[in-house]
Amino acid sequence: DTSTEEHKAAYNCDITYGTNNEFGFDYLRDNMAIRPEDVVQREFYYALVDEVDSVLIDEARTPLIISGPVGGTSTHKYEEMKPLVSGLVGQQMRLVNTKIADAEKLLDTGNEYEAGTLLLQAQRGTPKNKRLMKLIADRPEMKKLIMGVENDYLRDKRMPEIDEELLFVVDEKNHTINFTDKALNGMHQEERDVFVIPDLNEEISEIEVDETLSAEEKIIKQEQLTAEFALKTEKIHNANQLLRAYTLFEKDQQYVVQDGKVMIVDEFTGRLMTGRRYSDGLHQALEAKENVHIEQETQTLATITLQNYFRMYDKLAGMTGTAETEAPEFWEIYKLDVMVVPTNKPCIRVDNEDQIYRTRREKYNAIIQEITRLYNMGRPVLVGTVSVDVSETLSRMLKRTGIMHNVLNAKYHQREAEIVSLAGKKGTVTIATNMAGRGTDIKLDPEVRAMDDPDVPGGLQIVGTERHEARRIDRQLRGRSGRQGDPGSTMFFLSLEDDLMRLFGSDRIAGIMGKLGVEEGEVITHSMVTKAIDRAQKRVEAQNFSIRKHLLEYDNVMNAQREIIYELRNAALKTTNVRDRLIEMIDSVAENIVAEFSDQSGKPLDWDMEGLLIKFTSVFFTRFTLTEDQELILTQEGLTNFLVETAKKSYMQKAALIDPESLAWNERIILLTTIDNLWKEHLYEMDQLKEGIGLRGYGQRDPLIEYKREGYLLFDTTLNAISINTLKTLFRAISKVQFEHEERLARSRMAAMSPMSAITARHDSAAAYGAQTVESGPGGQVAVKQKTVRNAIPKVGRNEPCPCGSGKKYKVCCGR
Repeated sequence: DTSTEEHKAAYNCDITYGTNNEFGFDYLRDNMAIRPEDVVQREFYYALVDEVDSVLIDEARTPLIISGPVGGTSTHKYEEMKPLVSGLVGQQMRLVNTKIADAEKLLDTGNEYEAGTLLLQAQRGTPKNKRLMKLIADRPEMKKLIMGVENDYLRDKRMPEIDEELLFVVDEKNHTINFTDKALNGMHQEERDVFVIPDLNEEISEIEVDETLSAEEKIIKQEQLTAEFALKTEKIHNANQLLRAYTLFEKDQQYVVQDGKVMIVDEFTGRLMTGRRYSDGLHQALEAKENVHIEQETQTLATITLQNYFRMYDKLAGMTGTAETEAPEFWEIYKLDVMVVPTNKPCIRVDNEDQIYRTRREKYNAIIQEITRLYNMGRPVLVGTVSVDVSETLSRMLKRTGIMHNVLNAKYHQREAEIVSLAGKKGTVTIATNMAGRGTDIKLDPEVRAMDDPDVPGGLQIVGTERHEARRIDRQLRGRSGRQGDPGSTMFFLSLEDDLMRLFGSDRIAGIMGKLGVEEGEVITHSMVTKAIDRAQKRVEAQNFSIRKHLLEYDNVMNAQREIIYELRNAALKTTNVRDRLIEMIDSVAENIVAEFSDQSGKPLDWDMEGLLIKFTSVFFTRFTLTEDQELILTQEGLTNFLVETAKKSYMQKAALIDPESLAWNERIILLTTIDNLWKEHLYEMDQLKEGIGLRGYGQRDPLIEYKREGYLLFDTTLNAISINTLKTLFRAISKVQFEHEERLARSRMAAMSPMSAITARHDSAAAYGAQTVESGPGGQVAVKQKTVRNAIPKVGRNEPCPCGSGKKYKVCCGR
């Protein structure tokens, strides 16, 4: 409800963080069902949501990132790197197929271990290879063989021997991918050069000590080297993201293409995530892969984990039907207890054992047979799928049988309410991703409810086509049926080719099917297999929890920094006067300047007073002088106090020329702009630090502790930069005002003078203003140079009449 101006303001407000949680109202309003009056009052908050566990648990694996377009021309190289990457993907596919063929021959001759080695290489090269998955499905004992070989190589630390024959290595579980030396060696020289990054620090040092180069040539070479480094880094990053896009992401599963745009599909709800993009250039890589327009890169403006965001609330509560399995995480992260409330009416739904097949093809055929049987009985059927691709595959198979049905997925979500309202009618077949009617009752027709009897369950039949990696999602699908005491039943159809079974299922499942001698098309219904699947889901949930906890530990470092920055930012937003804060900045900057150019243990005469003067002038646009007698008795504290008073006096004198209200406004704007710009840069630097900090583990150092230590140093640098840049900008602005004021006074004085006196005054003014100015030189060094300031009165042209009144041209009179 945005009927009032106050509510509209809350709904459309800028996204900020702070103690009042003024953040993401549109996200909360759309997803958390918070009343507008609660948001506007900002007293305390309740989150009463049917899908609260999806928000607090599932989505918490990904930090909430707010980004904006980067100014200027896009620098990505996705089109340039795409032919190289797509070529490598094709080569790897042919290489893996050859290894699988060789493995099949070795199996026929009894060389199982050698065959297992080749199959392990194939699995690490292209884990979703259809030929590999079919081999494992036809011969379930192969999975046990591959896992045994993998354990041997891991134990002996010989895994690089497996990977060295591949072009790149895919780790599906951790969603990582890496090029190998074989890929680099197989490239053309120009392509290989892209992946050879210069050691920037070492080469810059060599340029600095090269006596054959002038100062200007050194600057040019350093700029060229930096540009080359940036270009190569960009290309390597683009190539890695393209490789992830080709090998780990599949169209109509993780994303769809609509209206020339790549749209993310929520893996938990099946809905399109409009407005969201994969971070770190991955979304651009998918756009390049799908040959659609590549959007301009974005820059992170703000980021927070959902855990830390929701912990900002004074009160947090929720209602959901599937939180029980995540009770330990709710307590550990949010300190929330989970209490189970009894159902209003007893649940009479029948949950059947899972039906397990060897291959997906066999599974899909069995699903179609089950749907046909139920359709002929007149029972409504809801078929739950994990991806758009599977829902459309089953739809095509059903069309061939002539059974009318509805499809509900991310491509057709506009008709969700209509389709769900019909899903409980007699003979209705609905194929849907996990989005189907979440949080709603599927109402049964009276004749459907009347079908139920003690021997043959009636009501809505749920057919699951695959187990989700989170048990809660399966329970949500089951929960579409048998609500409020209605009859219903559920059954899941699985295969050894399903992602959950392939990635996390133990070799015992394949071993059981092998011992039972399962033939093609034959189903296995065994409690032992069902329990093994449950254990696989628990392993995935534990891994996902580890990911979320790991993310939170790193974000806790950022959270402390975030609170300081946004406290500073909110103070500037909510107060009309930031002068006290600016005075504090003057104190800290002056103290740092003294510490940089003086030595507590040394004599004042040994201090670098010239460097101190240059640095002080570059920040405060104010000069000062000290006599030799004053320098002899200086202390660091005394010099700091002197600099602070000098800067404050200069500021007050110059500020007196400006309207107080206008000055206060500009002080706030300069402070806010500086904070925002440097915070964005800090977020980028922290992202870069986090990207490579895991490598510290190889040096027996804890990456998290290293991240905390270096993150603190970066943040301290950022805070100092905020103070210095704010003061620089502010003093530059008021110094300009002072100069313009004095220039106007000079014009007024000269207007009252005789022509000859004006000329003399003009020359004196030029000499007076031809003073020293301080500019920033290469590498951030400060250089002092003479700068001629324009004259205080307009310049007389050589052919204009001379101002002395002689009637002659200026060039033949006073201008000779």
